[in-house]
Amino acid sequence: MKSFGVRVYKEYFNFASSHFLVFADGGREELHGHNYQVRVAATGAVGPDQMVIDFCRLKPIVRRLCGVWDHRMLLPDRCPQVALDEDGDHLQVRFTRKDGGVDRFLFPRRDVVVLPLSNTSTERLAELLAHRVVEEVAREVPEARLHRLEVEVEESRGQCGVFRLELEPGPAGRDPG
Repeated sequence: MKSFGVRVYKEYFNFASSHFLVFADGGREELHGHNYQVRVAATGAVGPDQMVIDFCRLKPIVRRLCGVWDHRMLLPDRCPQVALDEDGDHLQVRFTRKDGGVDRFLFPRRDVVVLPLSNTSTERLAELLAHRVVEEVAREVPEARLHRLEVEVEESRGQCGVFRLELEPGPAGRDPG
């Protein structure tokens, strides 16, 4: 069986963001940041133009999505230990430690991106980014027939989270679920 695909990994597919991970035992990392790099690979049917998807149409999508997270604090909104409260132009974050104590953070709202995630690990960031790339491709490149999308989010050289999204065949490889 043969398949076709494209891979994009430009130097400008990056975002510098802060976060902290929440561990299974209820603890958390110290607040810190990374200069993340992103790679996207798409597999699919070759269209009449003999391409899976034109690089010139995929690259701006990935760049734009990276830009949303650039120079922001990334916070999960589905983590039981993390509570987020709007306080005017600020976002108050309360992290309940495993000893019952509470760590409090206060960020300017404009500096925060709240993500529909339970944790801000590279794997979960890659998953969210993959779904958003598929949504944007469906909107902007509806003729694309993607079968699979793979996203890598590298937090430091040599270590990255990877997510593969298998798509139902159809217009723009839309995920039916």
